[in-house]
Parts: sequence; C-alpha cells; structure tokens
Amino acid sequence: MAQSVEKTGRTVDEAVQEALKALGLMRDEVEVEVLEEPARGILGLVGQRPARVKVTAKETAEAGAAGTIEVSGKAVEFLKELLMHMGFTDVSVNAREADGVLRLDVEGKGLGGLIGRRGATLDAVQYLVNLVAGRYARATGRRGAADEERLRIIVDAEGYRAKRAKSLERLAQAVAERVRREGRSATLEPMNPMERRIIHLAVQGCDGVTSFSEGEEPYRRVVIAPAKNGGTEDGETT
Repeated sequence: MAQSVEKTGRTVDEAVQEALKALGLMRDEVEVEVLEEPARGILGLVGQRPARVKVTAKETAEAGAAGTIEVSGKAVEFLKELLMHMGFTDVSVNAREADGVLRLDVEGKGLGGLIGRRGATLDAVQYLVNLVAGRYARATGRRGAADEERLRIIVDAEGYRAKRAKSLERLAQAVAERVRREGRSATLEPMNPMERRIIHLAVQGCDGVTSFSEGEEPYRRVVIAPAKNGGTEDGETT
C-alpha cells in the first residue's frame, strides 16, 4: 500500500514540508490532499486554525512492475499446485506477460483431461487461478501497472485457445452465411465471455447480419440475426 502521513502547519506549504520530511521524499514524488485550510481566529489571534494536509507517496513504475511480478509468481505457484493435485505431475508452466495480460501455457503429455470437453475444465482452472491471484493482489495491495484493476490471466494447454478461436470463427462465419441466406436468426450454444467475444468479432466482418448475447451466465448465448438495415450492425460484445 502507498505510504501516507498527515501533518499540520501555519500554512499549507509548511504542513507539506513537514510531511515530506517524515516520508523522506521530494515534492514531485508525492500527492498532496489539503484537508483543512488555515484560518485566522478573532482579531487574528484567538482560535487560529492550522493547515492540515495528507501527503501520499506516488506508486512508481518500478513498484508497479514489482507488484506484477509478485502476482504472476503467485499465479504460477498456485497453478502448479493445482495441476499436481489433478494428477498432472510431469508438466511445465511457461509464463508470458504483456499489456496487462499474463499467459500461462501448460506443456506436457496427456493434457486432454486438463482441457476437457470444449475447454470446460481449462476454463474452470483459469477461473480459479484468476480468483486466487486477484485475492492475493487485493490482500497485498499489488497490481499490474499496465492494468488499472488487476492482471488478467489466461491459462492455455497444447495451444487449445488458438485452435478453439479458429474453430469459433469458422462457426460464426458459417452460421452468419446461413442466417443471411435464409433470413432467420440462429442461437448458438452457451459460451463463456471470451468465446462470445470471438463470435461477435467474427460476425462484424459479415455483411447483412448482426449478433447479440442473451441469457444469464453460465448459459448466456450468442444470437446471430439478419441486420435490419441490410448491413453489419454492432451487437452486444459480451
């Protein structure tokens, strides 16, 4: 957590200087919040109120990067333990972080059980890893500098995510063509938010159709429908 102190002084500047001394920082390394302006008392003598400020150290890029490394390490550690309890002992986890997204690629043999039917098991593992990493980040005040909220984590195995994305794109294009040709809407099977987004993006490149999502999680589905204006409309993207 960012370090902060509250100080008082005859003037705001004097109070800030006292806070800087206490923190051992320079003026450009902190943020200043004026809690109370100084006020003179009766005849400028009785009841005079000092200025009161709250000075907080800014989080540096180095601190943010260190936070990202800590959260990433926790995510990898938890994933390895989880895989071991699931019976996947002869596997490795490769971590790659960029633009606020941490990719954890599991490599090894016999990972079909980790992926599950249409990635259901892999999605569940990914959910747990994000949950644990998020709780750790909140508990320790750590978070990625590139992401204002938290580090997003994607768990993959045997390149399944890329293969699934290609399959979904082909599905979206085929269904979109049928909808355009027949003029009737089509509802796809329930999908997670990431997969629904792939469908929506693929449909945006198809003329004469639009897409939107309906239903509640975990049964939320994408509907591909004829576009009212004959062009491609932007549907709901989740």
